[in-house]
Amino acid sequence: MTVITMSKPASEPARAAGKILVVEDDKTVAEVVSRYLAREGYEVEHVADGAVALARLQQGMPDLLVLDLMLPGLDGREVCRRVRAISDVPIIMLTALGETGDRIRGLELGADDYLAKPFSPRELVARVKNVLKRSGNHDDRHAHAGPLEAGGIVLDRRSREVTIDGKPVDLTQREFDLLAFLMEHPREVFRREVLLEHVWGYTFGDTSTVTVHVRRLREKIEPDPSNPTYVQTVWGVGYKFGV
Repeated sequence: MTVITMSKPASEPARAAGKILVVEDDKTVAEVVSRYLAREGYEVEHVADGAVALARLQQGMPDLLVLDLMLPGLDGREVCRRVRAISDVPIIMLTALGETGDRIRGLELGADDYLAKPFSPRELVARVKNVLKRSGNHDDRHAHAGPLEAGGIVLDRRSREVTIDGKPVDLTQREFDLLAFLMEHPREVFRREVLLEHVWGYTFGDTSTVTVHVRRLREKIEPDPSNPTYVQTVWGVGYKFGV
């Protein structure tokens, strides 16, 4: 396990922008990613396999996890599944170019986003900043917002809790944001590209990310996910909250 930080001038108090755990068995990729993130002020730890990553996470959760899909022993999919069973820490998954099926399965297991190798370290840094900024600003943006209620769903934007008919529903950060955005604009239809921009903060990217998150959200909130009543598909256009 390695920890990388970048020193600051003595006149500035040291303050980490956030803690990031990089799980990557390729030493070159891990070193480049860690140094780019450390340069931006993040406290970065690196481990090279899934089992060690899980042991490290038991000691305390970072602010974000950068997780390679192909790892020796315990692979990234299994690590993601186990992490999601105990935490909604944001996960950015790294995948090999062209492994579309693996990327989708990673998203279905709970990853918030992915980058295909080879990727630009600057793009990874930008996505990390975006995820942490959005997750860190929830309380500020909704400090005076009341709960959203529709069709038995109550979504509290301040506490980030969701209940359906009084029963709590466990959503990841991105699933919560997606549901909140749709409930804030009832019966308004949004293309996947628009949802990607407003919920993920990306002006470009793979819209299958939206499709997978909609599927995961439906599995948690719909009485019949194959015939949704809350998050509805408008064929050829996009999605809407229909209650």
